[in-house]
Amino acid sequence: MTFNEAIPYILAGLAVLLLFVAFFYLANRKTTVVARDKRDVLDEGAARAQRNQALIDTPTAVQAPQVEPVPAPPPAPAPTPVAEPAPAPAPKPTPAPAAPAATPSAQADDLTTIKGLGPKLSTMLGEQGITSFAQIAAWTDADVERVDAMLGRFKGRITRDNWIEQAKLLAAGDQSGFAAKFGQNG
Repeated sequence: MTFNEAIPYILAGLAVLLLFVAFFYLANRKTTVVARDKRDVLDEGAARAQRNQALIDTPTAVQAPQVEPVPAPPPAPAPTPVAEPAPAPAPKPTPAPAAPAATPSAQADDLTTIKGLGPKLSTMLGEQGITSFAQIAAWTDADVERVDAMLGRFKGRITRDNWIEQAKLLAAGDQSGFAAKFGQNG
């Protein structure tokens, strides 16, 4: 192909390039608003103060119709009392299971050793009388629900961080098993 034969293709390519440049220029151009008239459209007609007063004086909304209350029917005559046998005494409610008492040797363990149980949670548990690994290790599902409900924004930590499993290892004194499963403390 000679140069003279390629000229139409070159011109067509330049025309397409020019169209692309024009398109991108127009697409990316910022629009500017030029104010030609400084008048407020709402100022035509009524003066500003009168227009505002008219808006203030308009009724707000359609009010619901007032409904008169329906009088209550007269009370029915009381039935004549029938002698009933004396009721059986109600059974005494069983108290909620308390957390197991801490043994003197395990009293006041450092609960922050448990992963996911920091100083704030340790204080919250201490206020509930929970101060040892053995107590946490002995929790039932009901105990977990009861304590979890008191944790506020920390709710769900007990099961998510496996506190009971950690407490069982720590209560048994199995530091190597704890470190193998949950990592070193400190």
